[in-house]
Amino acid sequence: FSQHCPFLMGPIECLADVVTPDTDIQVTLSIFELASAAGVPCEVDPALVAALAGHRTEAASPEEDYKVSCLLLVFVAVSLPLLAADPASLYNPELDGEGGPVPCV
Repeated sequence: FSQHCPFLMGPIECLADVVTPDTDIQVTLSIFELASAAGVPCEVDPALVAALAGHRTEAASPEEDYKVSCLLLVFVAVSLPLLAADPASLYNPELDGEGGPVPCV
């Protein structure tokens, strides 16, 4: 995409490079959302941040948060071997990556 639209990708990549830990979190998430939509790799996945922020409730106890994090680890532990054995997750030189959902995980 950078080769076809450098006038569009250049400013987006520059914005993503300007983000520092001191930058306001809302500004950072907005920039990372724009960058990830354009295919630029980001340090933080804004979709994951939005999903986690939407899930968070004020009434949640620390014990419930701990249970959810343990369940997430179990999900990853069960999913990784299955995804690794999937033939669609093999590296494809024509795509310069995998064709399956493994890069997302």
